[in-house]
Amino acid sequence: MPFSIQIEMGKVIVTGGTGYIGSHTVVELQQAGYEVLIIDNLSNSNVEVLNGIEAITRIRPQFENLDCLDYVGLDRLLSKNEGVEAIIHFAASKAVGESVEKPLLYYRNNLVSLMNLLELMPLHGIKNIVFSSSCTVYGQPDKLPVSETAPIKPALSPYGNTKQICEEIIRDTLHANAGLRSILLRYFNPIGAHPSALIGELPNGVPNNLVPFVTQTAIGLRKQLSVFGDDYNTPDGSCIRDYINVVDLAKAHVVAMKRMIEQKSKTRLETFNLGTGRGLSVLELLKIFQEVNQVEVPYKIVNRRDGDIEQVWANPDKANNVLGWKAQETVEDTLKSAWKWEKHLAEKRK
Repeated sequence: MPFSIQIEMGKVIVTGGTGYIGSHTVVELQQAGYEVLIIDNLSNSNVEVLNGIEAITRIRPQFENLDCLDYVGLDRLLSKNEGVEAIIHFAASKAVGESVEKPLLYYRNNLVSLMNLLELMPLHGIKNIVFSSSCTVYGQPDKLPVSETAPIKPALSPYGNTKQICEEIIRDTLHANAGLRSILLRYFNPIGAHPSALIGELPNGVPNNLVPFVTQTAIGLRKQLSVFGDDYNTPDGSCIRDYINVVDLAKAHVVAMKRMIEQKSKTRLETFNLGTGRGLSVLELLKIFQEVNQVEVPYKIVNRRDGDIEQVWANPDKANNVLGWKAQETVEDTLKSAWKWEKHLAEKRK
C-alpha cells in the first residue's frame, strides 16, 4: 500500500478516532507526519480499526479507551500528554432518528463531552480545536446550494440541535478565552471507504446511515433497504443530499488544523461547509450504486422519518477558495470503494 510519512509535526488528539470519519482522518494525519492520540469509548466503533490504520500507514496510533464525559479521566490523560497542538473533536452520538427517540442521551453526550474538552484545553496549553459539525445546523435552507452565511434555522432533530448548541458553546468560549482558536467544519453526507478497503464505515448493530445499509443489503446481511418517503418536493420524491467521499472529508480536517496552528486566519473562529456542491436523491444514489457495482439492492418505500430534511447540498466555494480544499473523488468511485469495503468485511466473516 503506498504511503508517505513526513517529518514529525507535532501531537494531535482525535476524539472518536476509531469511528468512521475519525479513523480516516487519523490516517491522513499520520501520513502528513503528525503523532496521533485517539480517545474513544468504542460505543459505536471497534478497536480492530487500529489494525487497519496501522496496515495503511505503518504506524499504530496511541489509543486510549476513554469516554469524553469522564472529566477526571480526560484531565489525567492530558496531564500525561503535554505538548498537544490541537484537538479534532468527532466523539458524539450522530443518528438523527435515534436522537428523536433518545434526546437526553444526545444532549448529554454531545454537549458535555465538548464542554469538558474546552474547559481542560487552557489548563493543558492546547490552543486549537477543529469541531465536527453538520449541515443539519441549517435546517431546511431557504436557498440552495447552502453557504456559510445561510441563517441557522430551528433544528429538526435533537441531533441537529446539539450541533447548533455546540457551535454556540465554542463561540462563547472563544470570546471569553483569547488563547483559543477553532474551526467549525459543517459537513454534508460522508460516504465511501479508504481505497485500500482496510478501513471504512463499521457501525455497531443496524446502520443509521444510508450507504452501509445499502451495502449490507446488497451482500445479503439485510433483507431490503427502506427508503424513507417518496413524496418529498423533489424530482423523484426522495430526499436529496450532498454525498462526499470520506477520504476527501478527512483531508479537510488536516488542512483546517494546519491553518489554525499556523495562524493563517485573521479571526480565531472560522466556519466552512464541506461538500461537493452536487445534490443527489436517495433513489439516484441507489441507482448509481447498483450500476457501478453491478449488484441488485432490494428496497421498499416506507413512511418519512422524523427529523429528516427534504433537500440540502453545499456551496463549497469558501472551503475551496479560503481553506484551499476541494472534494476530488467522484460519487461513482466512492460507491465502488464502499462496496469493496463491504466485500472485505464479508471475507473476514468467513
